[in-house]
Amino acid sequence: QVQLVESGGGLVQAGGSLNLNCTASGRTQTTYRMGWFRQAQGKEREFVAAFSWNGGTTYYEDSVKGRFTISREKAKNTIYLEMTTLQPDDTAVYYCAVSDRAMYHWAVPDGYQYWGQGTQVTVSP
Repeated sequence: QVQLVESGGGLVQAGGSLNLNCTASGRTQTTYRMGWFRQAQGKEREFVAAFSWNGGTTYYEDSVKGRFTISREKAKNTIYLEMTTLQPDDTAVYYCAVSDRAMYHWAVPDGYQYWGQGTQVTVSP
């Protein structure tokens, strides 16, 4: 019941920056959490950053703290991910995700019911 559309990925050199965005449509009034995950080739999905939607609390994975910033325009059901000081280890497909219930820890992928198609971020050395 929620559709997510992502954009903003691309190819950058180490130390560069990219900005991702994601807009949700559909039954957005039930959004509980909204954020970003990433998945490198051959690896599991991992948490990046997210909002507790109503309260506005933000959560970050330790590996991106100080480099990535999540923001939102709540009325537009849109979130952003500003990524700076990118490193090759950041290379992955980045997914926007929405949770409509509180059944799992905020960093667990299974707790999110709706996913975007993903946008590729590639960081060259």
